[in-house]
Amino acid sequence: MSIKLLHFADAHIDMANYGRQDPATGLPMRVLDFLKSLDVIVDAAIAEKVDLVIFAGDAYKDRSPAPTFQREWGRRIIRLSQARIPTILLVGNHDLSPAAGRAHAIQEFETLEIPSVHVISKPAMLTPEMLGIPVQVLGLPWVNRSGLMAALETEGVSSGEAYAQVEERLADLVRGWLEQADPSTPIILTAHASVQGATYGFERTVMLGGDLVLTPGLVKDPRLDYVALGHIHKPQNLNEGQHPPVIYPGSIERVDFGEAADDKFFIVADVARGKTDFQWRKLEGIRTFIDRRVELTSAENVTQQLIAALPAPKKLKDAVVRLVVDYPRDFEKLIDEKALRAHTEGVFEFHLVKRPQVEARVRLPGNQTIASMSPLELLDLYWQSSHAKPEDAEALKALASQVIADVHGGADDDPL
Repeated sequence: MSIKLLHFADAHIDMANYGRQDPATGLPMRVLDFLKSLDVIVDAAIAEKVDLVIFAGDAYKDRSPAPTFQREWGRRIIRLSQARIPTILLVGNHDLSPAAGRAHAIQEFETLEIPSVHVISKPAMLTPEMLGIPVQVLGLPWVNRSGLMAALETEGVSSGEAYAQVEERLADLVRGWLEQADPSTPIILTAHASVQGATYGFERTVMLGGDLVLTPGLVKDPRLDYVALGHIHKPQNLNEGQHPPVIYPGSIERVDFGEAADDKFFIVADVARGKTDFQWRKLEGIRTFIDRRVELTSAENVTQQLIAALPAPKKLKDAVVRLVVDYPRDFEKLIDEKALRAHTEGVFEFHLVKRPQVEARVRLPGNQTIASMSPLELLDLYWQSSHAKPEDAEALKALASQVIADVHGGADDDPL
């Protein structure tokens, strides 16, 4: 007995942080990029007649999506409903309101009870009777730790201890589900959370709130047959070569330059009791991000140096491009920004980030040498060169004096 599963996560369909509007639809062109990937995923689910779709959280980039973006997300999910494919929507941290009692971003699917669509907004176990297919799904949406900590009455303990209590309570919940599960039917765990040992990309630029961290032992429990994760944008299997697969499929489009080198995927898996086969399905046509950095040390042919750091115009076409330039301030007039923009004329968007450097020079008083100066005298010079406020410098000096005295057990002018 097996089921065919499609798993994806971190859609963030309203990430319109680059580019312009599409005149035909009125939508930001970057939003169209994300919707194109979402269409590929929905088309694959319908064409391949999968038994179950799991979306592991974060439909949007924030908790209050515009109605237009809700409409576009709804159009895709309704297609799965009309195809009568059981679909699980897990609430992620970008979907969840921080205020108690406020609706989450995909509330309408829960409120309207859309056929075949199951929203998991709080920890839950879905049975074969609920889903209409022979599989059991254990769901852990994003958990608001502050609210759960209050419910668990963790007042008076450190934040580290409180977080550990929250994570252990959730682990106990999952272990309880596993004990009551039917051992003859496949079991899937889906969670929107971090797992210890997972590799982060740079998606923390769009993350909200503190991370809920699950232990490797919990997600690698051999009683599970597949673990469908969301929240981390870097695709990875945390249990390579072992059962169960523990999969972050990653985001469905590149969110920012931190994901410039990452390919994008969704997963199709045949999940059976004790044995699961899965495929990484690469999403083609993803918007290219090109990120280059140059440190100028020579004043000769500065603009040519910068152009040489970029690919040829043909490879730049329709890409989001960033060029970060570190240079001595004296080189400012040597950078021909007009020529750079001419070279990048065919890009989707070009960001030139200029970072002039100012060399801070510290002059020693009189004929003194570094070797002849005490640690506090050297620290005085450092604070002067860094333009510290006098009151801050005095406070730091007092602290440094105490530290030096504690270390050496003597006067603060002892040599290091």
